[in-house]
Amino acid sequence: MDIETLRRAPLFAGLNEQSSNELLEKLSQARVSRGEHLFREGEEGDKVYVVLTGKMKLVKASSDGRENLLAVIGPGEMFGELSLFDPIPRTSSAVAVSDSELAALGHQDLRPWITAHPDVAMQLLRALAQRLRRTNEVMADLVFTDVPGRVARQLIVLSGKFGRRTAEGIHVEHDLTQEELAQLVGASRETVNKALADFANRGWLRIEPRAVILLDDERLRRRARA
Repeated sequence: MDIETLRRAPLFAGLNEQSSNELLEKLSQARVSRGEHLFREGEEGDKVYVVLTGKMKLVKASSDGRENLLAVIGPGEMFGELSLFDPIPRTSSAVAVSDSELAALGHQDLRPWITAHPDVAMQLLRALAQRLRRTNEVMADLVFTDVPGRVARQLIVLSGKFGRRTAEGIHVEHDLTQEELAQLVGASRETVNKALADFANRGWLRIEPRAVILLDDERLRRRARA
């Protein structure tokens, strides 16, 4: 288990070494292959997860069976904690974007831990507040920002999670299909592809299979704020 990655999760923020080690003993591990469901929308939620390696996506199904991509989650990030505070069935499905390794903590272990360590509850609530803030930003983008601006913003977000600095620029291996990237942006695949092609023609990025190299991330940042 990658302890350093695990300690980046809100679950461990602010804990001293002894408390961290005690919590580590309660964790179990899970492995999911690309395309495999960890849990499905509507199932009972009984665990909180932290991504150790790989990438997970949270998706929600529409009434006609189509999927809407809500978020892509990488190493050190946590998900599934909503059902800890509001014990209703899962409101989204968790699917592996790539082969992934996860740490899991059951609610039956976490609840008494929170009672004994109120600072952990505060960190979890802070994580939920940050997620709500990001959701509000996404909603504002859908109303006030054009598609190219939203594409630029998502590329910057993905680079922050999965980017690797190289001599050419920032290599972002997002592992998303064109359709998944379009869902993340909240636009049609054709419109998103047009924006990506325009950025490539301007020399801001280079498109690769399930990846992109940001050649001029500062221009993209400015476009995202336009």
